[in-house]
Amino acid sequence: MYQLTFSDQSMSEINKLGTFDQMKLIDELSGITPERLGTDRSAIGVIHREGKTFYRLRVEDFRLYFEIQEKDTVLFCHYVLHKHSLADFVFRTKLPFTEEQQIEQDQSFWRYLDSLKK
Repeated sequence: MYQLTFSDQSMSEINKLGTFDQMKLIDELSGITPERLGTDRSAIGVIHREGKTFYRLRVEDFRLYFEIQEKDTVLFCHYVLHKHSLADFVFRTKLPFTEEQQIEQDQSFWRYLDSLKK
């Protein structure tokens, strides 16, 4: 069993969901074991990027991208992305994607910029 930790992006996305969906995502993520990482290829994919190994867990309409850290004791969830989104596609295909680009996709970013004009 791993200790779960979350990036700011993943916590922000989880907090936007209803309680039931939050519980489902956390339950699926907390159910990850070393054995499951090696065998469950139907729900867990492996992505090698920038010298790191990331895993992608599919949970209904969401994709959780995580890595194992600190001598295989911590599961760090980097991203929670909606399936079929541009951000999910970019991460899966290993295209360069900065956090600035991710911020630009958030509608609150554009509302904030519009508010500066007033």
